[in-house]
Amino acid sequence: MYLGLDLGTSGLKALIVDENGAAVATAHAQYDVSQPHPNWSEQDPNEWVIACLKVFTELDNNHGAAFQNIRAISMSGHMHGAVVVDTSGKPLRPCILWNDMRSEAEAKQLDADPNFRKISGNIVFPGFTAPKLMWMQKHEPDLYDRIHKVILPKDFLLHWLTKRYVTDMSDAAGSSWLDVGARDWSETLLNASGMRMDQMPDLIEGSQIAGIIDPTIAHECGFNQDVKVIAGGADNAVAACGVGAAQEGQGFVSLGTSGVLLAAKNGYHPAPETAVHTFCHAVPERWYQMAVMLSATNSLNWLANTLNTTPAQLSKLCAGPISGPSKITFLPYLTGERTPHNDADIGGAFIGLKSNTTPADLCQSVMEGVSFALRDCLEALKSTGTELHEILAIGGGSKSEFWIETLATILNLRLALPDKGDFGAALGAARLAMIGDGADVETTLVPPAIAKHVSPNKKLQSEYEAAYQRFKKLYPLIKEAS
Repeated sequence: MYLGLDLGTSGLKALIVDENGAAVATAHAQYDVSQPHPNWSEQDPNEWVIACLKVFTELDNNHGAAFQNIRAISMSGHMHGAVVVDTSGKPLRPCILWNDMRSEAEAKQLDADPNFRKISGNIVFPGFTAPKLMWMQKHEPDLYDRIHKVILPKDFLLHWLTKRYVTDMSDAAGSSWLDVGARDWSETLLNASGMRMDQMPDLIEGSQIAGIIDPTIAHECGFNQDVKVIAGGADNAVAACGVGAAQEGQGFVSLGTSGVLLAAKNGYHPAPETAVHTFCHAVPERWYQMAVMLSATNSLNWLANTLNTTPAQLSKLCAGPISGPSKITFLPYLTGERTPHNDADIGGAFIGLKSNTTPADLCQSVMEGVSFALRDCLEALKSTGTELHEILAIGGGSKSEFWIETLATILNLRLALPDKGDFGAALGAARLAMIGDGADVETTLVPPAIAKHVSPNKKLQSEYEAAYQRFKKLYPLIKEAS
């Protein structure tokens, strides 16, 4: 048996698979995000350990035979987070998360250094790790001076399990410290942001063994003593492993907390000027390009909270086939935006509200606004030479048939909905555990069974295209008015 862990922004998913990669058991634990100040987003790393213990206990209690036969564990984790620990491995402060925008000035400072785009292959975004450490140096110098290691979120769990400081290429690629083409730490980039090489974790591929589970942890949690811990990777790279997007031309769109459009690449072809990310894949000698918009299902969560309801109840207001675009336009820039704008300051907006506007109208406009922002992402990917003809759709938002048909029509792409898509990243982590234990990469990273395909609505496509062109014109107007 093999165990995949998916450390998400709001919860931890666990999935046990057998030697054929078939799902055997699942478990889930939730935790909160703290926002102590505007544009801040933090999490206590110790909450991740508590969540791990909870899912381990649940799996052991409900699926003991499978749990006690686990041979290897691997994990996926949300990217860019800054976990700073002292010499004992204890966090010095809460993790600064991927969607934290406090280090905008530091990001601009680093991005102005041409070495960063040249070596890392990416714009330095405020959400990346390096500018967060520069912010700490300026605003929390006492804590900064005590930093022993800077690790990424999933690697805090990896250290807890193995007592080793290790990360993988795909997660390190989002730090702004990695030479993404060479797949190695860059001393030039580290020095430019005030960091040292000895503060970095060891660097290996995501399918390689990071260590053997610590005997004390194994005893406390009910594992065998010789369980391998495989490095794993960044959430989107591992989700790509879960849906079999590992070769050129394969990709997926994710309607999660953020929105992601990812395309696998067989070579390294960065285009930082497009605000498209170019990162290492979780398996050797492969990369991927990724365009990101920051508030996908989070936009729906915000609206539901504002209307004192739940996202599920709100989604029920938009059911059935699409019938044409809303007369209200939503700009989903609730926490700034990455692709294609690279703008931490821009805010969201509704355009076209009327006295008779209903919650259903607002819900539809939010789903469309997120889809329009993902179309911006697609256009940015196309500008780099990437071509996609059919992609998988994953993430919580993919459960909405209305949203998926809207998205397919706006992107003008056929979307494939995989079975058991809820565990895409957890499945990818389990697959990396299998590969780390000796399974073949090509025969393990296969596409899932497809539950259904959703094609663009050709009759309505021109109407949605016109609505998208109106959407495109609004960003500079909102920017000027902000």
